[in-house]
Amino acid sequence: MSGTRTDPAGAGEAELRALAERAGTELEEAAAPEIVRWAADTFGERFCVTSSMEDAVVAHLASRVRPGVDVVFLDTGYHFPETIGTRDAVAAVLDVNVLTLTPRQSVAEQDAEYGPRLHDRDPDLCCALRKVEPLEEGLSGYAAWATGLRRDESPTRADTPVVGWDARRRKVKVSPIARWTQDDVDAYVARYGVLTNPLLTEGYASVGCAPCTRRVAAGEDARSGRWAGTGKTECGLHG
Repeated sequence: MSGTRTDPAGAGEAELRALAERAGTELEEAAAPEIVRWAADTFGERFCVTSSMEDAVVAHLASRVRPGVDVVFLDTGYHFPETIGTRDAVAAVLDVNVLTLTPRQSVAEQDAEYGPRLHDRDPDLCCALRKVEPLEEGLSGYAAWATGLRRDESPTRADTPVVGWDARRRKVKVSPIARWTQDDVDAYVARYGVLTNPLLTEGYASVGCAPCTRRVAAGEDARSGRWAGTGKTECGLHG
């Protein structure tokens, strides 16, 4: 699929949605770098990458295609030190522009208004305040954003398109490694020496906020360590 740059300011919602749906079909079998290149060529500076700093695979992919690309990171105030360290290393090593978003309230301010440990009592509200709202504000200047979602991560992500329409934010959502397996990720990391969060070697298969993340046992779903025992599977950023 050729990358014809779209003027996000001039494109209406229906046009962007149609573009996303068409690209999702045409790029389904494309290699991850080709998908990222399409997004970068189409949206230019109105395209960014988001990263939880579990690893820097998508940031690395994007830096090869569009050096200096914006990489958006949500600092919830609850991250493991290793995650903040990975963010700082990514900013230092890769040719990207790391942008850190923070919630409206500090953890102490949230505790004062809602009570301590909101993440235990109402994890959906905590995620909404510390993740969803900051991201929606942070993405306001972009027309398209890239994620590291993969279909093999959990049943809730099995239908992730490589390019789709984010109806909540009215933006094009790009998931260039949606078709990858964990083996594909591991091979890419090994080939390019990509930075990964140290916690991935310490029994964590998916890294989120410290209070809501645990190690996983052999054979467990990769995301079973997130919000364990609550029935919650997603933070709200992806539906």
